[in-house]
Amino acid sequence: MAYTARLHLSLPHALLPTLSRRSALPAVLRRLSRFSSTGELLSNSSKFRPPTTLVYAQAKRGFSTKEDDVASSADLEFEAPLQIVEYPDPILRAKNKRIDSFDDNLKKLVQEMFDVMYKTDGIGLSAPQVGVNVQLMVFNPVGERGEGEEIVLVNPKVYRYSKKTVLFNEGCLSFPSIYADVQRPESVKIDARDISGTRFMVNLSGLPARVFQHEFDHLQGVLFFDRMTDEVLDTIRPQLQALEKKYEDRTGLPSPERIENLRTRKKVAAGFGKS
Repeated sequence: MAYTARLHLSLPHALLPTLSRRSALPAVLRRLSRFSSTGELLSNSSKFRPPTTLVYAQAKRGFSTKEDDVASSADLEFEAPLQIVEYPDPILRAKNKRIDSFDDNLKKLVQEMFDVMYKTDGIGLSAPQVGVNVQLMVFNPVGERGEGEEIVLVNPKVYRYSKKTVLFNEGCLSFPSIYADVQRPESVKIDARDISGTRFMVNLSGLPARVFQHEFDHLQGVLFFDRMTDEVLDTIRPQLQALEKKYEDRTGLPSPERIENLRTRKKVAAGFGKS
């Protein structure tokens, strides 16, 4: 779901001119309720086949009954202002711990995440994308401070997802200026806690479901290109390789992963979103 060249998730490119902060938002986004959309943005493609792709074992945690490690107070520490972590930084593949303390430290982290999300014209952000490996995401489908509703999901789990899938053009702040098609379930039912620790279940569909799934993948160490077909992945391979080189030039270290090694992908996606 890409919205502008700098947005975390993106809408179809036909909408890009209308989704900058300086212009009016489309009515379809203004009519979004807290957890549902007014309609389907893209129809299901019966000809599209889900990818045969390697997805890290962390994806299985989406349905796992085994408890994740609990985050300590140190795990929630951060330095402001938060910075976006870019591929292929290993932070994006690391395990994210469950949050048990719903205190002021969590509230401060949430506020900082919203701040960086709005500053980068995003509509959703996961904690590992700002270098904090905990089970936390924030989003606002409208993408404007003071408009829509700011949604905080702590320790989210997927209860079920629809068989119907939707093809959508996505982008990600951890992959600057890279956009490609990803097929995902049209709706999901989730279990999560809010910023106060209250547990709830809710059904998401349309745009909120898309945002949630993208961010939920981040919490499992899964990146959006893991869910692309080989054909789609080939269209962005040079850009991914450029990010790998950028990482090596910046850190002086070899890239922790290389997209070239995924040229032949034989394992199906594990866990949430498996087709």
